[in-house]
Amino acid sequence: MRELPQGPTPPRNGDAIETDFLFSRRAVLSGAGALALLGVAGCSTSGGGDLPALQLDDTVTGSVPIRPSISVDKNITSPDVMYASLTDNGFNVPEVPYLKVKPEFRRQIVVDTTGEAPGTIVVHLKERMLYLVQPGGDAIRYGVGIGKDGFRWSGRANIQYGREWPTWTPPPEMIQRKPELVKWQGGQPGGLTNPLGARALYIYQDGKDTGYRIHGSPEWWSIGQAMSSGCVRLINQDIIDLYSRVSKKNPVVVV
Repeated sequence: MRELPQGPTPPRNGDAIETDFLFSRRAVLSGAGALALLGVAGCSTSGGGDLPALQLDDTVTGSVPIRPSISVDKNITSPDVMYASLTDNGFNVPEVPYLKVKPEFRRQIVVDTTGEAPGTIVVHLKERMLYLVQPGGDAIRYGVGIGKDGFRWSGRANIQYGREWPTWTPPPEMIQRKPELVKWQGGQPGGLTNPLGARALYIYQDGKDTGYRIHGSPEWWSIGQAMSSGCVRLINQDIIDLYSRVSKKNPVVVV
């Protein structure tokens, strides 16, 4: 795992494949000027089931066969593998019942439509999706939960640092809304019931803490919902995967 830049102790703030292989579109022009275009979209399916058989054309124009280019990633695989139980830093992260998670919210590779540079994290609030832009026109997409109305933030910033199994400290205003959280005013240690989950990425803008985080959550059923206090939450298995891909102060765009 590549190490994230480490900052000071996190501020007293916080909240919480079924893969369709991505086929890049290729167009091959014949010498006679005819256009042969083969495109296979990498968007998620709306339900279960296998991909239909691909009708690939073996015709060779000149010396160039017409074949799609497949984008492959060893951590983007079948959902029973991606969301299986795992042991991480001594914690036994439970299996996620992925069949109860909409297919579009499962980790997968898609065509990048963000227009951002590789390495940029793009959170699309309306879609409830997070994109990590990859080189070559791809993006890794994760389903997310977002903040309730009145608790959302948007803009351009960067990941300042990250934490594994972070401590969560509810802010005073949250304790006022939920007095039962007073027991954690000194901080809730990292663990399976911690609202920040297995990892947290701390968002800074112009060198200042925004108070918002991209983090894991034990509440996998909240993915696709607007129910947090403003932070962006992922399934624990997904935040572990995303965290392993962040090695520098990655740009973050929340729209």
